Amino acid sequence: MATTRVANPEMAAAWDGPEGDHWATHAEHYEQTSMRHWERFVGAVPIPTTASIIDVGCGTGRSTRDLARIATGGEVLGIDLSSRMLERGRERAAAEGLDNVRFEQGDAQVHPFGPATADLATSFFGAMFFGDPVAAFRNIRSGLRPGAMLALLTWRELARNEWLHGLRAALSLGRALPEPPADAPGPLGLADADRVRRILTESGYDEVVLESVDEAVKLGRDPDDAFAFISTVGFTQGLLKDLDSDQAEVALGNVRMLLDDHATADGVLLGSSAWLVTARVPG
Repeated sequence: MATTRVANPEMAAAWDGPEGDHWATHAEHYEQTSMRHWERFVGAVPIPTTASIIDVGCGTGRSTRDLARIATGGEVLGIDLSSRMLERGRERAAAEGLDNVRFEQGDAQVHPFGPATADLATSFFGAMFFGDPVAAFRNIRSGLRPGAMLALLTWRELARNEWLHGLRAALSLGRALPEPPADAPGPLGLADADRVRRILTESGYDEVVLESVDEAVKLGRDPDDAFAFISTVGFTQGLLKDLDSDQAEVALGNVRMLLDDHATADGVLLGSSAWLVTARVPG
């Protein structure tokens, strides 16, 4: 991969490999899943039109491009481990005529940010995967000027996220599945509020605030669209790998029933809960 410095090789291999490739191929589906959360984020976080912004774990760059459309007199840097997702982001930024946005491949835990230059660092469900979150947030802070804001969206615990525990139940076939860890890199890595406060305080931030954002996750336009997407994601494929073909068929049938049960006029919607986390660089 093109990244010169990597702190978590396992995550880098996944995101600049199969996971990142799947996200790049299915960018529209991934981006639509949590757009209600993003709209809440943009409505709650002050984004000056002249801001210099770092967008961490930017993926295919939907958040980065939206931020660039707000900060028209500033600039936005999107950073991610996945070369394919970044390529998709660059293509779409060029097609949209955005000249105040750039994308760099890198690991935010060790990336050499310009010292104390940015007004805001954001992450849209991209900050839960750091191997050493204190080191990562310290490094991000090195790129922020005194008084700058950090603003994150992260998933809350499993029980509050129907889209996750519902799919796990549908695919389990009675198996006792291990829960995603709440203190290790992964989707629930920043689910615990006390842990988040401790990490950010140790990383040198103050004024740490967590606000619950409870919005539906949209998995597709309708059950057919949702099933075509969900049946291929790494989460689903990982839970199917130990099943034989007959068991896998039953499990996927359960997934289809779950999606049918949650079909609405606005798409296939399942409940979810996230934290909107904000903090300040002292000064």
